This record gives sequence, structure tokens and C-alpha cells, in this order.
Amino acid sequence: MSFLPQMFKTWRTKSAKDVSMVTLITFIIGVFLWLIYGIYLQALPIILANSVTLFFNLIILWLKIKYR
Repeated sequence: MSFLPQMFKTWRTKSAKDVSMVTLITFIIGVFLWLIYGIYLQALPIILANSVTLFFNLIILWLKIKYR
């Protein structure tokens, strides 16, 4: 949920210059690995939290590429 403001700002301003591509991709990889770990453990809280975070960050990545 903490990425909602960044996502909306990027969408509204049509600019993602404040978002580092390297940091974003590194974070997405980490969240994806946590999601895999949660699936492995069958831990619903880990799965849900990381699924939502991954979804929002993939949108931010898409916006970053779109508004390049």
C-alpha cells in the first residue's frame, strides 16, 4: 500500500524521472522471491502482502517505461 502514492503521482504527472529503474527492478525481484517463498510455505499473509506489492510495483515499472 505504501506504493500507491508513488503510482498515482507517476500516473498523474506522466513522469517517472524520480524513480530509479535499477532500484525498482531490484525491489521487484526481491518481492517476487518473497512471493515464491510465501507460496512454498503456503503462508497466506506473505502471499497476499507480496502479491499486492508486486502488482503495484509492476504498474510503476510499466509507467516508468511508458513515460520514458
